[in-house]
Amino acid sequence: MFQGTYVALVTPFRDGQLDRRALGQLAESLLAAGMEGLVPCGTTGEASTLTDEEHLEVIRLVAEQARGKAFILAGTGSNDTAHAVRLTRGARERGADGALVVAPYYNRPTQEGLYRHFVKVASEGGLPVMLYNIPSRCGVEIAAETITRLRRDCPNILAVKHATGSVDGASHLLSVSDIEVLSGDDSMTLPLMAVGARGVVSVLANAWPGEVKAMVDSALSGDFNEARRLHLRTFSLARGLLGMATNPIPIKTVLARRGLMAEEFRLPLCPMSAAEKDRLTGLVSEFESSA
Repeated sequence: MFQGTYVALVTPFRDGQLDRRALGQLAESLLAAGMEGLVPCGTTGEASTLTDEEHLEVIRLVAEQARGKAFILAGTGSNDTAHAVRLTRGARERGADGALVVAPYYNRPTQEGLYRHFVKVASEGGLPVMLYNIPSRCGVEIAAETITRLRRDCPNILAVKHATGSVDGASHLLSVSDIEVLSGDDSMTLPLMAVGARGVVSVLANAWPGEVKAMVDSALSGDFNEARRLHLRTFSLARGLLGMATNPIPIKTVLARRGLMAEEFRLPLCPMSAAEKDRLTGLVSEFESSA
């Protein structure tokens, strides 16, 4: 069910409010580029600073924009299980096709607590679920054994967004479970696909959808020579964007410089310094001049 290029959408703001026009234009450009899925309200969408009303409105707007052209995988995770259930139900009512559910952050639950959390969201939320395993953000990793157990016990837990930074971890998971794996790190997409992942939930594709999709499509078709060429071309860009400031600050700054949205974030995220922006400009210029 889950394969190809999914885009972790940024959430445009203007004067402290959702910028619906910019969101619609971004979604339309990504649909025109043939993205298999759009992912509103994840980490890249600054979901943790959205009100519930804003959160569900973003999902509704993106789902209406897509109108069956792409799979809408809505971020509905929370460190409060009941809240995650409510968001998942709300996403379903607003047209989402699936839910991306991150591990509870800050609480640092045990593996049994993680299991019970995801079972409740999957059984009561009413949507197919992609687990989101990102220990650097959450302080806890969903163990392969827990994922295997969830896949066995919950028919609608179908995939995992693997953002642990470990190819070994993905290899182990794929050796013990039939769950579908998508990369959660742009620079790791091809290495993970080489061991069996089926695509990516991409930050980079907000600004460079064609390049990301071409690499993923090449790998899916078995043309790893072309996929490797594209991976090596985008590698420094992907690593650089995520390394110079917290996601989504760099990618949103790129989009703002293109005039697609305001350079606006929700605190505690804030704009890049002048020196960081100079580095970003150099990185993007070097990438685009190498085409």
